[in-house]
Amino acid sequence: MLGALIGDIAGSIYEWHNHKSKDFPFLQPQCRMTDDSIMTTAIAAAVLEGINDLDEFKAHVITQMRDFGARYPGRGYGPRFERWLASPDPQPYHSLGNGSAMRVSPVAWAAESLPQCLALAKASAEVTHDHPDGIAGACAVAGAVYLARTGADKAAIADHVTRYYPLGFTLDEIRDEYQFDVSCAGSVPQAMEAFLEAESFEDAVRNAISIGGDSDTIACMAGSVAAAFFGIPKDIREAAQPFLEGEVKRVYQAFIQRY
Repeated sequence: MLGALIGDIAGSIYEWHNHKSKDFPFLQPQCRMTDDSIMTTAIAAAVLEGINDLDEFKAHVITQMRDFGARYPGRGYGPRFERWLASPDPQPYHSLGNGSAMRVSPVAWAAESLPQCLALAKASAEVTHDHPDGIAGACAVAGAVYLARTGADKAAIADHVTRYYPLGFTLDEIRDEYQFDVSCAGSVPQAMEAFLEAESFEDAVRNAISIGGDSDTIACMAGSVAAAFFGIPKDIREAAQPFLEGEVKRVYQAFIQRY
């Protein structure tokens, strides 16, 4: 979970001011949690309430996302998601955006098998992102995190991702031309490639930010897999703590105590 939060926080200042290089100060004072961190925490809170019944889990996801959205307004939520948060009867809106993929990583730490992980990922996505690609993005990222944390190598993780999206490119090949794209199809493969080319957790986050585009979300997704695969160095883990606010920090601490 922390890998996703750190990726989001580190990338937060580059979403609208892209930095097409890996050379930048990490976790700068002006960084902050965006919607990616808030909704990742909401999924973690829903996981803590129980994952054995998918319908109940989905109900918890809806409740927690709406609660966290109210606690932390103005964090960069998309217009349709803003309306969903405010609706008296929130319904899925067929989104194929990357919101489903950036928030999903906590399910991979709670799942006891890859099939359970993918079922939870689908459930967490389809309360809003019920488009097939919105679900695919969540499953691609969650499965990658699950495989990373259970000892799979990069080849196995890449094989999982390619069941949902083609890879077949390098970051160097796309960096100059890559542009802002909030769809799962236009950002999840790039985030997974950022992890696959990385040599460490920090390197994965730097890779993700270096291509530009939706920097905080791409770094959030890459960071979630990289943390499970490489671990997070103590100095980065400690440096991230001051950025975790209020209820986010409480849920994060409860989540790592359990998982």
